Order: sequence, then C-alpha cells, then structure tokens
Amino acid sequence: MIRHLPAVTLLVMATIASALADETVTVGGTQAVLIKPKTAPIGSLILMAGGDGRLNIGPDGAIGSLKGNQLVRTRQAYADRGFAVLLPNADVDVAAAVSYMDAIARPVTLVGTSRGTQRAAEGIAQGAQPDALVLTSGFLSPQSGEGVNRPVIKLVGGSPSVLPRTLVIHHRHDDCRFTLPIGVQPFLDWSKGKASVVWLDGGMSTGDPCEARAYHGFNGLDPHVVDAVNDFARR
Repeated sequence: MIRHLPAVTLLVMATIASALADETVTVGGTQAVLIKPKTAPIGSLILMAGGDGRLNIGPDGAIGSLKGNQLVRTRQAYADRGFAVLLPNADVDVAAAVSYMDAIARPVTLVGTSRGTQRAAEGIAQGAQPDALVLTSGFLSPQSGEGVNRPVIKLVGGSPSVLPRTLVIHHRHDDCRFTLPIGVQPFLDWSKGKASVVWLDGGMSTGDPCEARAYHGFNGLDPHVVDAVNDFARR
C-alpha cells in the first residue's frame, strides 16, 4: 500500500519557482494555459481536466475554475520535470493542440483525467495523433460503471488501431460510479497490448466519490501520479 505523503503541498510550492511564468494562449479555437520549463523541454504534455473542463482562464495564465482537479493542481510539477505543459479548455480542437505542442517539443503526450479521458478519446477519434496517451480515473469500458454510454472504447470507434501507446492510472478503491476499477481490465484486454496500467492505493477520500478530493482524484497521491506520467512520457 502507498502511504499518504504530507509533502504534496511542498512539491507544488517548490515546482512553481522552477518553471517560467504561465502564459495565456489561444490554441485550437479556445484559451489555454502554457507553461514552459526554464531549460529546453524534453517533451510536451497536454492536460485535459475533468468535470466540465472549463478552466475560466484569465490573463497571465491564471486559472479561475477547477483548481482542485488533479491535473490542474499538479501542472507545475510537470514543468519542473522538464516538460512543456498545455492546459486547454474543454472545447479545444485536440488535433490542433497536439500540432501546437509538437512545434514546441516532442514527444507529445495527451493526458486526460475522469471526463477529460472522454474528451481525449474524442480528439483521437477525430484525427489527433499524440505520441502517447495517459488515462487517469478513466471512463474506459462499459464495465466502468452503470450508465457509462461514452467509454473510451466506444469513443475511438471500437477499434484499438487508433490508440497510441497508452497508460492507464487508476486507484484500486475508486468508487465513482462511472470509473470503477472493474472497468480497467476489459479496456486492457481490448487494447491488444497497446495499454498498460499503474495501480495506486492509499491516500484519502472525502466528499463526493467522483470529485477531486476522493480516491477518484488521487487525493494525497499527487507525487505518485506525477511520477507515473513522467516515467511513461519520457520513454
């Protein structure tokens, strides 16, 4: 079992000082926040937040909404690892965002969490071609939950042929009714070897089981999620 690390806040605070200032940019028809590391980036990450995906972006990279979302709250940690990072609003043209980040640094990894996994899958179905894909707390398969009619399996057309190299990150005790752990293995089987999984355990769960402070949002496990994405995106 992975134990809760109280150093999460220190991780985020330390990384803020090690990246260049955030920028507000227009990409794929919508606003996005761009963060560049101080040194030449080793690759690019596009972070697709969960919920409604509306970040309420202001000037100078200010984010007004979804601040607690797992990908939003750890964005600076990825810049600290050497990645150029883009956080777009939900209505972004994902293919355009991939092209934009491709011009900054390759490889480009598309990362979605919760409902952001649906938006990432839709972007790939519509022609986006990231070098890699990460799905955290994902709407992966019909088995992921009762009433999940838009799982990644269906959104990409039912065939794993369009999937890039893919990593699933999931909490063993995620009890959100749309992202149950039982949905992971059917997705892995369907992917025919294109997808692998990192299971996490521990942390804390409070409030709505589908929100950011529950196991669903990897509450207390941010460093472990960042490590898993970092290791995968560097390959």
